[in-house]
Amino acid sequence: MCMYGYARISTAKQSIDRQIRNIKKEYPEATIIQEAYTGTTTDRKEWNKLFSKAKSKDVIIFDSVSRMSRNAEEGFKAYEELYNRGVELVFLKEPQINTSTYRRALEAAIPMTGSKVDFILEGVNKFLMELAKEQIILAFQQAEKEVADLHQRTKEGLITAKLNGKRVGTEKGRKLTTKKGEKVKEAILKYSKDFNGTLDDVEVMKLASVARNTFYKYKKELKEGQ
Repeated sequence: MCMYGYARISTAKQSIDRQIRNIKKEYPEATIIQEAYTGTTTDRKEWNKLFSKAKSKDVIIFDSVSRMSRNAEEGFKAYEELYNRGVELVFLKEPQINTSTYRRALEAAIPMTGSKVDFILEGVNKFLMELAKEQIILAFQQAEKEVADLHQRTKEGLITAKLNGKRVGTEKGRKLTTKKGEKVKEAILKYSKDFNGTLDDVEVMKLASVARNTFYKYKKELKEGQ
């Protein structure tokens, strides 16, 4: 049996630490699988790998059902397949849809007998999965509503700030500077043959470990500042 904690953020700018803390608090032995991806793609490489290798009696813990999938239907399909594989799914914020809830309910009913009674048990199982589907969809809808409400409050806050004359975001014409950016610029000034050095652009890029577009952006800013 393996135990995994899956944590996901929508963009690299968000913090994933809270999800990891919540999972580790309840399941300190869990192996954390984490990734960041945008909402415009379903290519979640880490999740896809975890989904493929999860086997019977493995456990996957989520901080919230919304971390499993942004879409209720997609989420339920993954839930149902993992459930049928014997994988335990745990949702810290929505324990009412943990797979153990439905497994216990099914096991507490009439056990499989190998007779015609099994048709009834199959119906019970399907009913429980339909119930799970409804509750998962409700959980997703609630999570989606909370996100929508947050976006609306943020939008209203920005509008209020602008109406009150407060500056929102980076001031027009002002360049955002970072410690890493300053170090790259220092390297360009020191080593580039266009300034005080003897190296060509490719050599400076490698030395400063900077992407091509970022390199030329900084180089342009340095030339404009001369």
